[in-house]
Amino acid sequence: MRGACSGNGILFDITDPRAPERIDAVSDSGFAYWHSATFNNDGSKVLFTDEWGGGTRPRCRTYDPLTWGADAIYDIVDGKLAFRSHFKMPAPQGETENCVAHNGSIIPVPGRDIFVQAWYQGGLSIIDFTDSANPIEIAYFDRGPIDDTDLVTGGYWSTYWYRGRIYGTEIIRGIDVFALTPSEHLSANEIAAAEMANQGGLFNPQQQFPVTWPSEPTVSLAYLDQWLRGHPEQHQTLEALYETLHAAETILKNKGQDTALAASLTDWADTSELSGATALRESLRAISRKLSVGPPIRLISQAAPQEN
Repeated sequence: MRGACSGNGILFDITDPRAPERIDAVSDSGFAYWHSATFNNDGSKVLFTDEWGGGTRPRCRTYDPLTWGADAIYDIVDGKLAFRSHFKMPAPQGETENCVAHNGSIIPVPGRDIFVQAWYQGGLSIIDFTDSANPIEIAYFDRGPIDDTDLVTGGYWSTYWYRGRIYGTEIIRGIDVFALTPSEHLSANEIAAAEMANQGGLFNPQQQFPVTWPSEPTVSLAYLDQWLRGHPEQHQTLEALYETLHAAETILKNKGQDTALAASLTDWADTSELSGATALRESLRAISRKLSVGPPIRLISQAAPQEN
């Protein structure tokens, strides 16, 4: 279990809920108020937020430090919290906009660590912290100041991802609902795979469960997009794998099986081109098994009947 405890960040072992044990605690001289803590998908990292100024003051101006009122990202290494980086929204805000990190949540894209962060009147950021030491903003939304002349406490109190939508609770203006759209940073397959994630069935912003994804071609396609994003020179070589996965998707939707296609996916999983793509290879093998053991179906031709 992770926690933000005003003056520090903390990690607990709750294997026995009746006798929790503190594993580690960290502090940061730049953090004024440790406000929230969130695990990544597999629980190997923690993202902490600092609510400097209590959320009622402008704290994202050009001269405000980028390490204050920000996120702090830690890896968990041998049970200890290891600091990797800070992240703060890059767009400076004005004197009438209360702005600081507040409540957010994980967007469960397989193979990546992506977080949606509320910044009060700073709007929201979609942060990719897959590389803990180099987090980047891959999307944002900002309504602008509520009032151009007077400081009014407002903006996004929280931004929570739930079943394919982001719900932003805006203190003054009400609730905003967002859908992710594909970009150079996030593919349609990754968005679709996130919507298939199992996060425990119920959403509770104060509780997290291990995230899992089904053995479906959509998930494999998301991993493949990620692999090619880092290895664009392989795009032509792996184009046939996209076709194979789309074919598998059609067969599985019809509850069918295809041993030849299953063998092809196994071959792809074993190919040297995918050396290092562990999650993708495991996903391909899982789909291959489904294609091998699924109930057979008879495909009926849709051709027009022949006249005698």
